[in-house]
This record gives sequence, structure tokens and C-alpha cells, in this order.
Amino acid sequence: MNTSSTQTLAHLSRGAASTDRITGVKVSLTYLPLAAPISDAKVLTGRQKPLTEIAFIFAEISTESGHRGIGFGYSKRAGGPGMFAHANEIAPELIGEDPNDIARIWNKLCWAGASMGRSGLTTQAIAPFDIALWDLKAKRAGLPLAKLLGAHRDSVRCYNTSGGYLSMPLDRVLENIDASRERGIGGIKIKVGQPDTAVDLQRVTAVRKHLGDSFPFMVDANQQWDRATAQRFGRVLEQFDLTWIEEPLDAYDVEGHAALTASLDTPIATGEMLTSFGEHAQLITAHASDFIQPDAPRVGGITPFLQIMSLADFKGFSLAPHFAMEIHLHLAAAYPREPWLEHFEWLEPMFNERLELRDGRMHVPNRPGLGFSLSDQARAWTTESASFGTGA
Repeated sequence: MNTSSTQTLAHLSRGAASTDRITGVKVSLTYLPLAAPISDAKVLTGRQKPLTEIAFIFAEISTESGHRGIGFGYSKRAGGPGMFAHANEIAPELIGEDPNDIARIWNKLCWAGASMGRSGLTTQAIAPFDIALWDLKAKRAGLPLAKLLGAHRDSVRCYNTSGGYLSMPLDRVLENIDASRERGIGGIKIKVGQPDTAVDLQRVTAVRKHLGDSFPFMVDANQQWDRATAQRFGRVLEQFDLTWIEEPLDAYDVEGHAALTASLDTPIATGEMLTSFGEHAQLITAHASDFIQPDAPRVGGITPFLQIMSLADFKGFSLAPHFAMEIHLHLAAAYPREPWLEHFEWLEPMFNERLELRDGRMHVPNRPGLGFSLSDQARAWTTESASFGTGA
């Protein structure tokens, strides 16, 4: 650490318990291209365009004691540049803070942008920093994050989503299923929500037959049914012994989801689009699903995710985090009830490390922290970056 950095931090008071200070923060905007455009029900209804790339906001935090942490947030379709801009606005708030004071830092960053709200883009822009701080804390302890949090298991049931999009013809979906099972996947999810439910029924029937009667099988309507369609088609789907029906209704229709949860035998799963603890709390306290599906980058990081986990467990919910398995593996391993983890291989080019999938489960790596580092390819896909303080 250079002299100017020492002088910059000299005025900051230190309590006896303070152990370190954040000296540098780097924020990067990186675009991950997808091999082929992806479409789900939101595209078929005309509400969104096919997905061709994902914007990632990476945060790299360094401290005066030489510790480093990395975290990320993401946006599909729109929003990446806005998240990057807000992350740059609040990044200077981290300089000089003790990186161990994660909850207090989260509140500080949240209030820095509170005039724009405490959900949505403002909380999603906090996530890369919060996740990086948890990564750093676990690395300092020499532990995988799951072990730092207190793991209930060393592996998590894992299902695949990326092979079952509506943009893929049925024969391709069946081929993807075979490839996933050979790789060691423990469950299969496909997209539904076609304008004609008869097409959905044909695909679900074929996939269930291909999987056999007992293999875990989920479907995802991506919020595109109205209440009547969800109720009627939900009854039709009872015959397939599904693990869950995901996002049958608009993400904010708590009342509708609660009615479906009460009336159908098939479990309901939702929550991936919610962007705060408060929004998840409404869903949980209304008993509006059986599976809760929070997304740490979307809710503002690991700090609010842990709050959601506590409330969900208290209320008896099952957990199935959305996307970002590189982060959610550790969080799911620390959930008291047996969870599910969503498998996407899309992010693999971004990192130097790979996660182990075996016998239907994803295994927690023994590497400290989250256990990943940015690849040269991720650096090459970076379009903008900004640094604050020193050493980032």
C-alpha cells in the first residue's frame, strides 16, 4: 500500500475490532454472447425480443491487508448500462470501509440511491459489491462460502433449464435432455406458455414419456398465463407428476399465485423476478407458492438473500434459486430444507473454474470464497470499466 493511500485512510477512526479497510474497487461491464437466440413465452407473446446476450456487472474489491473479492450482477436484454452507471455512482462509498461490516455497507449503498427506490435497478447495482464482500470474507477465512455460512450439505440437487427453451424444436429438446442426463443432471425443466396450450401439452407429454415416470420434471410459463388459463391448464398438468409449475402468473400477482397454490396438487414455484427482500416477504407471508426462487444478483446480493432464506425456512417453503449457479450453489447448500439448484452452462466461458456435476447433484467446491475467477475471455468481452481508490 502506497503512502498516499495510507494518508487517505489515516483520518478514519478504527475500533479495536476493525481488521481491514477497502482501498480499491473496480467495476466492469461485460457482455456474454449466446451461441443462438433464446426464446421463451415472453417472446411468443410479443412482450420481449429473443435473448442474444447477457450484460454482467463485475465488482472487484481489494483491501489494505491484501485480500480480494469478486462478485457480479447481470441483466438480460435491457438494463446493463444503467446498472453499470449506478454501480459507479455508489462505488466510492466503499472506500475506507471495513469489508467485514457487510450488512452495514449494504444499508449504506442502498440509502445512497434510495431516492430511486429500494428495489429494481438500485438494489441490483448493489449486488456485485455485496457478493464480492462475501467472497472476500470467505477467502479471508480460507473457507468455501457455503462453509462460512454453515452448510447443511456438500452437494445440491441440480436441474437443467437451458436445454428446454421454446425456440428449440421438440426433437432438439429431447436430445438436450439426453445430453444433460449423461452429464449427471438430476432434473429437467422445459418452457411452456405457448399461445396454444395444445402445443404445450404435446411437448410436456413427449418429455415425460422420454424421461420416464419418476425422473424430476418441471415446467416454466414465464408469467404468460392469466388466472383462468393457469387454473385450467394446471389441472391438466396434474397427470404428469411435475416437481413444480413455475411462474404461471405475473410475478407480482401474489393473490393469484396463492389461489393456485391452494387449489392445485402440483407445487407452484415463483420469485425469480422480484428484486428485494420486501417483495419476497409479501409472497412468502401470503403462502403464494410452494417453492421460493430468489436470485441473489436481483435482490441486491447475498445479504438480502440470507434474509429471504430465513423467512422462507420459518414459513416452510422449499428453495430453488434462479440462475447464477456459481453463487447459488453455496447459498442452497446452507438452506436447512433440501433445495434445488438451476443449471445453466452459459456462464462457463466467464470463469477459469468449473463446477462438478455428478449423480444428479452439483458439488460445493473446496476453493475458498465463491471459488471462481474471471477468465481472459471475460476480460476480452468487457466494454467498460472504472476504478476507485487504489489497488483495484
